[in-house]
Amino acid sequence: MAARKKQESRIDLRHARAALPETAGRLLDDYERHLRLERGLSEHTVRAYLGDVVSLLDFLHGKASTARSAALDGLDVAVLRAWLADQRNQGASRTTLARRSAAVRTFTAWARRTGELETDPGARLVAPRTHRTLPAVLRQGEASDVLEASNAGAEQADPQALRDHAVLELLYAAAVRVSELCGLDIADVDFGSRVLRVLGKGGKERVVPFGVPADRALRAWLDKGRPAMVAAATKADTMALFIGVRGGRLDPRAARRIVHDAVNSVPGAADMGPHGLRHSAATHLLEGGADLRSVQELLGHATLATTQLYTHVTVERLKAIHDRAHPRAR
Repeated sequence: MAARKKQESRIDLRHARAALPETAGRLLDDYERHLRLERGLSEHTVRAYLGDVVSLLDFLHGKASTARSAALDGLDVAVLRAWLADQRNQGASRTTLARRSAAVRTFTAWARRTGELETDPGARLVAPRTHRTLPAVLRQGEASDVLEASNAGAEQADPQALRDHAVLELLYAAAVRVSELCGLDIADVDFGSRVLRVLGKGGKERVVPFGVPADRALRAWLDKGRPAMVAAATKADTMALFIGVRGGRLDPRAARRIVHDAVNSVPGAADMGPHGLRHSAATHLLEGGADLRSVQELLGHATLATTQLYTHVTVERLKAIHDRAHPRAR
């Protein structure tokens, strides 16, 4: 069902884009090249940005009483606000409106820099505040139970079980995004220093450490699991760290299934995917005494504000800090 809805949304996007005036189509082509080549954004992010801009341009040209000579003629802050109001009337949530506001602000800033707009109307657009909700996290004991159960399966030396255990250990140890994990090559692993070279959002590279259990799981996968899966595949990816049963690079959807199945095997653990495991790892780091900026570096967040949104400090740690640091705590 979800896959069919995604396919339908892509078809709708193509139809809406094709219905725009030629000048708008050329502008979108230039903006898409900017997003892909200059900013290095993922396919999913590019598609989301373009979808919001197509919606805006469709609204702009659909409301015009006469044909516009240029793609962005008449685009001002009043039109942006009217477009958002129209989205709200169609049932868009506050979170969706905030995301679309951010997308069009990025677009109008680019249009101003490239000379398509004389001024940037998006700079005056105030986005609605979102209801910030944190994803569920595993308790430290639950995370241990997930990994121990996974290790029990890997001890049977089944190639797929060895891979799944290595995936889980690395997601939790390094707190990487699922796209980053699936994009890893064998050459990105430095066993001597126990670090990964990760290519994050916007093509930014960072070095992330991992611990001894993840080291053991990775070595077992590379020594026993991967060769067996390569031998069984018709054609295998020679560079990818993690591969699927057919030999190609592991797909993020398969990685999500691995996490869901593993977490669901532990009674009482909240259902989650790779992002929940990443958030759990960051939370446990903070509980262990890591400072927020170190966690920011590990997660690859551009700003500390993002880290503050996705990591939270438990009441127990706050109380411990208060007891240790406040002069009137005792």
